[in-house]
Amino acid sequence: MARKALIIVDVQNDFCPGGTLPVPDGDKVVEPINKMVEIANRKKWMVIPTHDWHPRETSHFAEFGGRWPVHCVQNTEGAKFHSSLHLTEFIFLVSKGKNNDEDAYSGFDGFFLNSPLLILLQSAGIDTVYIGGLATDYCVKATALDAVKYGFRTYLILDACRAVDIHPGDGDKAVEEMKAAGVIITTSEEALNEER
Repeated sequence: MARKALIIVDVQNDFCPGGTLPVPDGDKVVEPINKMVEIANRKKWMVIPTHDWHPRETSHFAEFGGRWPVHCVQNTEGAKFHSSLHLTEFIFLVSKGKNNDEDAYSGFDGFFLNSPLLILLQSAGIDTVYIGGLATDYCVKATALDAVKYGFRTYLILDACRAVDIHPGDGDKAVEEMKAAGVIITTSEEALNEER
């Protein structure tokens, strides 16, 4: 029987409306992700939220040579998860971008305590992952592509993602790239129906 995990990518205040790097309609991912959390809790899946956890000075930020405005700085309000996200039962919080010289887009670049996400999943016998969060064309894409690369059956929860779309259509291109790599595109409703 498949061992499954739900990976929730970076649903943090700074990526939602009012944040320092808001994804258009970023807060709209919360409701479908909460549906997935309900499924995961009922089915005893692992629930693994990732979060950007940047130091104030990092090469990831534009003022230090990177491309992004300051966001998700450790221990700030912007780095907190969206308040409506149902994460009361999560155990495995993966932090990424903790060092001042890394971008860490993929959840697989992050760590649960001192354990990489890959080791965490493998040690739990996980073979299937569902992924949603922010943003489709960056951290979600990077996480999904790595999941496929490492041999996991990988589902993208399409209604539980939103794109930055710096260039119009970036999100759609990212979905096509994931699909071409072997990611299975689904929705929270389809997953709910399959897991009844």
